[in-house]
Amino acid sequence: MFDAAFAPAPGAHDTAPQRKLEPLREAGAFEALVREIGEDDACEVRTVFWRETCARLELFRTLALGQHRGRIAREAHSLKSTARTFGYLRLATLALRLEDTAGALDDAEFGDLLQQMDAAFTAAKAQEPQA
Repeated sequence: MFDAAFAPAPGAHDTAPQRKLEPLREAGAFEALVREIGEDDACEVRTVFWRETCARLELFRTLALGQHRGRIAREAHSLKSTARTFGYLRLATLALRLEDTAGALDDAEFGDLLQQMDAAFTAAKAQEPQA
């Protein structure tokens, strides 16, 4: 297992004050879901989550921040909720940050936050036993 720190892209503004990073994943979150709905269903739902999260992260990059702040905030809210369900703590925290700040971010901050979200998702997914 590994953990990674995320820094703003060169030239980008950090979108939050320095603080301790959340863990990538919550240990046992998927196992709790398995206990609730069974292994086959949990695996199927997780596969859908991975696919939809990839699509949502790509969607963010196609939306013009100035024209779609409301939609970006709504998509971030949905991502936050599903990421939390699967124990992707860092991704959920970054999605919450996007949801809360979508109305005030500039393009550089938005791009930095998307980069951090991509990295958090990729790193957490890589820690999954069946990834």
